[in-house]
Amino acid sequence: MREVTLALLHLLRAGGRGALATVVETRGSTPQRAGARLLWREDGSTVGTVGGGAIEALVVRELEATCQSGVPRLLRSDLTRELGMCCGGHMQVFLEPVKEAVKLFLLGAGHIAVPTARLARDVGFSVHVVDEREELVTAERFPHCQRHLIDAPAFVKRTAFRDEDWVLIVTHDHALDETLLELVTQRPHAYVGLVGSRRKVLRIVERVRARSPNARLDRLYAPVGLDLGAVSPEEIAVSIVSEWLALRNEKGAPHLRLQHQ
Repeated sequence: MREVTLALLHLLRAGGRGALATVVETRGSTPQRAGARLLWREDGSTVGTVGGGAIEALVVRELEATCQSGVPRLLRSDLTRELGMCCGGHMQVFLEPVKEAVKLFLLGAGHIAVPTARLARDVGFSVHVVDEREELVTAERFPHCQRHLIDAPAFVKRTAFRDEDWVLIVTHDHALDETLLELVTQRPHAYVGLVGSRRKVLRIVERVRARSPNARLDRLYAPVGLDLGAVSPEEIAVSIVSEWLALRNEKGAPHLRLQHQ
């Protein structure tokens, strides 16, 4: 059990992918009891066991499929009737995909960022908060978040963003927003959101397009968030994170995307 736990932690820290099998119920004679686990890694290697033999071979095949689909499922098996094993028992094994949580970079630590970070963390994002203002980037304001006390443009320039990373630009300054949008849209990302009024956003986007025609604005959502009539920072956070859930669950986002204008 400890070996599987350590391997799982290492896989997550390395940003790898895989799938985990956990025996959740047994009846009769079975090669492993409830709680046994097997970790399958994307390179085909495994750690742990759910019993060996035919049941383990089946579980390994199903773990590979689970990793590819990203959908957890419960595998039920009669070891004798279905697999020809002499044990004679029944096993239920829960299969779940394993991958690092999506990284969300909040560029700005002001009043909207606080509830947004909290909600984003609650729905499964790995939240990174970036701001140079020491009094704002605190554990009290952003518990359980990665905090980066640094000028946001400098952070973007030195960070190796990945295709699956999400970015929200939510600073206190329009000029800084513009600088960050130009920088971020020239780096890998899955999503970029820009907080602000429609008028502000249109002006910023027009200037960025004029200076950087190769900037990737196809994944820009601006003004960010669903149109919920939000006013307070908490309401705005709800509108933003609701949009993220819609996008993550492939439900679309029924608001204006400026790149379609």
